[in-house]
Amino acid sequence: MADYYINIFLDDEKIKKIEGVGLAGGIQEINGKKAVRVGVTAKEQKKLAKSFPDLTPDSSNAYVLPEQAENLVLNMIFSVKSFDVMKGAILKLYNPFAGKELLQKTF
Repeated sequence: MADYYINIFLDDEKIKKIEGVGLAGGIQEINGKKAVRVGVTAKEQKKLAKSFPDLTPDSSNAYVLPEQAENLVLNMIFSVKSFDVMKGAILKLYNPFAGKELLQKTF
């Protein structure tokens, strides 16, 4: 069981794509909307929090990513036909230098 989750709310087109890759069993109803949940470990959550400081979890420790990041995760789900994509997604989403000023040495 994951420590945290990413909720991805689905429209009709996304539902069809999820069904098309054989993952229809992962579609849930969350707050009256169709969605999928992607598990996130505590370590991955810390990296997400650094990359997206405005993210706040709901009462079930679930986040909703900004649209661009959500699309990246969805495309990875469609590619690998699995909801276990956060290790790969973190590599693309995490910027360890976010919010830090890079120092330059002068020679």
